[in-house]
Amino acid sequence: MSLTERTTSRTPVAARRIGYVLAGLINVGILFAANVAPGWEALPFLTSDTTQVLPLVNVSLTVAVLANVVYVAYDPVWGKSVGDLIMGLAGLAAMAAIWVVFPFDFDAYSFNWDLVTRLVLAVAIGGAVIGIIVQIVALVRTAAKNKPTS
Repeated sequence: MSLTERTTSRTPVAARRIGYVLAGLINVGILFAANVAPGWEALPFLTSDTTQVLPLVNVSLTVAVLANVVYVAYDPVWGKSVGDLIMGLAGLAAMAAIWVVFPFDFDAYSFNWDLVTRLVLAVAIGGAVIGIIVQIVALVRTAAKNKPTS
């Protein structure tokens, strides 16, 4: 094998499908917990400003659920990249809103949870940006590889 050749292998279909189902169920569980029972109000450190970011968080989780449902039935490499790109963009929008609104009140705690939360959000936002770039590159590479030759 030359230095420019590369073999790629994917996880077996059954294992991928199990992962997609589990990811979808986890996201449904988070949606239920945040919106129905016990509801976001059950967390004492969330403020009423949570209502400003909850719609974007719900969209992000719903996009993830829908993408995983699609992946269970159909997950070509290019389709997975498109879905992951859309999920990354939705997640980035939700995290950016959380960063701006910052619907947390940690005054009751002696530890500086504001700083920790900001750091975790910054790392997550950075990861989302990197993930979005990776998916764009993957799509471009897939398109270039599948480009018809004249």
